[in-house]
Amino acid sequence: MSIFVDKNSRVVVQGITGKEGQFHTRHCVESGPRIVAGVTPGAACQKMDEIPVYNTVKDAVGEAGANCSLIFVPPAFAADAIMEAADAGIGVIVAITEGIPVLDMMRVMNYLEGRPVAGVGIFVITE
Repeated sequence: MSIFVDKNSRVVVQGITGKEGQFHTRHCVESGPRIVAGVTPGAACQKMDEIPVYNTVKDAVGEAGANCSLIFVPPAFAADAIMEAADAGIGVIVAITEGIPVLDMMRVMNYLEGRPVAGVGIFVITE
């Protein structure tokens, strides 16, 4: 079994200000990886439980040094969130979104081909 996230991981939570994002972020802070930033478009300069929130993953990578993404966004936005994380140079992307349309995930997998995250680090639950 491979370990993708360890004590050196710096996690950005995409969708941190939503209900699921807040819930799971709080549990991670208590017992899991180091959460260094959150992303919610339009919510920059805010904080969620002292965690800085940025508008983009690129900003979170540049300012907080994030190298892993945990995604809690609605299914309609999940594909774009995954591709945004890949564009920002995130190597491990974990999407915990149920019901992502299969065609969206096919588009994501084609998009990720040849990038460092292609084939590894993407864990997606679909219906």
